[in-house]
Amino acid sequence: MHYDIIIIGGGAAGLMAAVGAGRAGGKQGTGGKQAGGAENSKERLRILVLEKMPRPGRKIVITGKGRCNFTNMKDWASFSPHVRANSNLLRPAFYNLTPEALADFFRSEGLEVDIERGDRAFPHSHKSMDVVDTLYNAAIRSGATVRTGSEVGQIGFEEEFGERLFAVTCTDGSEFSASRLILATGGLSYPSTGSTGDGYRFAKEMGMEIKNCFPSLTALVPKGYKLTGNNPEEGRSSQTHIDRSCELSALGTALCGIQLKNVGLALKVNGNQVQEAEGDLDFTDGGIEGPIGFAVSRNAVKAMINGGKVSLGINLKPSVDKAELTARINGLWKEIKSDPRSKGKSERQAGKILLGKLMPWELVQGFLKCNPSVFSGKNGRETLKLNSLVNSLTDWTFDLEGHVGYERCVITAGGVSGEEIIPKTMESRKVKGLYVCGELLDIDADTGGYNLHIAFSTGFLAGQSAAKSLR
Repeated sequence: MHYDIIIIGGGAAGLMAAVGAGRAGGKQGTGGKQAGGAENSKERLRILVLEKMPRPGRKIVITGKGRCNFTNMKDWASFSPHVRANSNLLRPAFYNLTPEALADFFRSEGLEVDIERGDRAFPHSHKSMDVVDTLYNAAIRSGATVRTGSEVGQIGFEEEFGERLFAVTCTDGSEFSASRLILATGGLSYPSTGSTGDGYRFAKEMGMEIKNCFPSLTALVPKGYKLTGNNPEEGRSSQTHIDRSCELSALGTALCGIQLKNVGLALKVNGNQVQEAEGDLDFTDGGIEGPIGFAVSRNAVKAMINGGKVSLGINLKPSVDKAELTARINGLWKEIKSDPRSKGKSERQAGKILLGKLMPWELVQGFLKCNPSVFSGKNGRETLKLNSLVNSLTDWTFDLEGHVGYERCVITAGGVSGEEIIPKTMESRKVKGLYVCGELLDIDADTGGYNLHIAFSTGFLAGQSAAKSLR
């Protein structure tokens, strides 16, 4: 069956590409007359979305912990610094569909929008499925046909009346052709949602360059956090990958579930600090995550893959300089030692009381496991080393063993090279009529709605461009 446009992938980019194509390729009068006196009209473009999963938008459903932070309302000057690769490729798509325009689109389709801290936009219901339903319905109203359970196995070319067409064959034997083809298959992150890297293969087979892919916005695993020592290869697909399902060690168990607010994080590669961030951090069953953990994860993963020695330094008191912190700790320690309730307590017991005044109590055990040097001595004759404690509080260092892989990373870094794509249209420079959008592109960004906006805006531009080229 022949269509004007085939879109491979029914996620954020693919469904928005269908909306863009349908709106740009709507009914248009030709000015002529048909036999019998009826006016000629050019019907809507025939648009087909092929989605391999039983339902479209599976990855949208899990974003924002099920709440779907679908964009960030910053202008380009504030948005672009959060794009970690190829912001110039994104710029035309961003201005074609700004965050404000995207929010207005959802409002016009009946979805109420809330703007929260950090300019993050969510559906008012805080239900990601509402975003999927709204997007799907908009694609259908724009004239697209969405065919689920249709995994594409091969893409080729055929000739018809002197025109080259894309020939698409699904694994169930179904065959389709189209004048324009849009690749919107997603990357490699969360393969359970259908993102298994098919698009990279299709693009490569059509002669496009693929930049090395690696997980980004993922958990970073400190040494000793997971039980990988007995079998170093267990749960790994590479030397640096540690599957999230690997069992936690005693250290990981002590830290897992603790959330830290307003702390500092420094990323060091081969002993040199290369990035720092400040904000919230989470210890999870994967490792170190949270907003600032994710913020440094791209550079950390890339350095580990390249063989670098990578570590993280947590500053539990970033707003206090060392001199002030030292004075505060000395004062607290004197109070604790002179308190009648401390009588008969060991130095370690009193030291734990001090630590409980400096950090969340549930963190104390894990902190001491990682920083045993804050005490010296043995068998009840230990002494608290206040200078060592200050250093540990301001630079709690974790050497990294690896990272969680595509099974639970938020986004794929790398992909179809920006040099392969015309930014103003998302069309391939090498293959006329082929468009690429979304996570397939070598564009990735921080958390906070940026990556979904990249998918929506590049998809919308690809759809519009494909439809306009047919007109």
